Amino acid sequence: GLLGLSLVVELWLANRHIRHVSANRDAVPSAFSRRISLEDHRKAADYTIAHTRFGRLEDVYGTALLLIWTVGGGLEWLDRFARGFGYGELVTGTLFILAAFIIMGLIELPVSVYQVFVIENRFGFNKTTPGLLITDLVKKTLLLGAIGAPLAMAALWLMQETGALWWVYVWLLWSGFTLFLVWAYPAWIAPIFNKFTPLKDNSVRERIQALLERTGFRSRGIFVMDGSRRSAHGNAYFTGFGKSKRIVFFDTLLE
Repeated sequence: GLLGLSLVVELWLANRHIRHVSANRDAVPSAFSRRISLEDHRKAADYTIAHTRFGRLEDVYGTALLLIWTVGGGLEWLDRFARGFGYGELVTGTLFILAAFIIMGLIELPVSVYQVFVIENRFGFNKTTPGLLITDLVKKTLLLGAIGAPLAMAALWLMQETGALWWVYVWLLWSGFTLFLVWAYPAWIAPIFNKFTPLKDNSVRERIQALLERTGFRSRGIFVMDGSRRSAHGNAYFTGFGKSKRIVFFDTLLE
């Protein structure tokens, strides 16, 4: 009942959002009228509406998948399948968890493909090729195996060996792993998918450095990422932990 109520509320909010954007599609807000053309404003509105309409289908699709996995017996079938190999509890549990993630990724793949190659293409944002999409999927799957398998096995071992307080130890494991990822992501994981080069624009670099000095923030570096390999969208982010902190600009944003 709560799942159905949640879906109804999400669909209702999406419809309100679509109506609001549609009603304001033909007038640029006065605060931005000097900097944004009516054509760009309409394009942004149409892009938002297209994504929100598709999001409604995603909500229904996701709810159906959740029901299939749970009351539909999907997880139970996967559990029996993993146990059929005859391995011990730790290996069987790890296989079950990894298989669930991989199957969910494959089931959700058509959604990602439609978003990238239909919606993003329609509005001129997509730069991803089918080959690049497949390469990214292979890399993510290998990372899931390399990082996810030991983590899942460690969590299952703690659940078996630490008694009633297992959840405390698993929480400590997960918290430590999260902090490790924040530290490791910029240096080890992100470069697997993108190329990072130091920011060479002296005027932009000087302004950022002045901001960092005023705020007392220390960054390991200011980098430019080749975001244009996958999308024409502009973006930037801050990541890292301790001495590995860095600031990253998409090349599309700087242009």
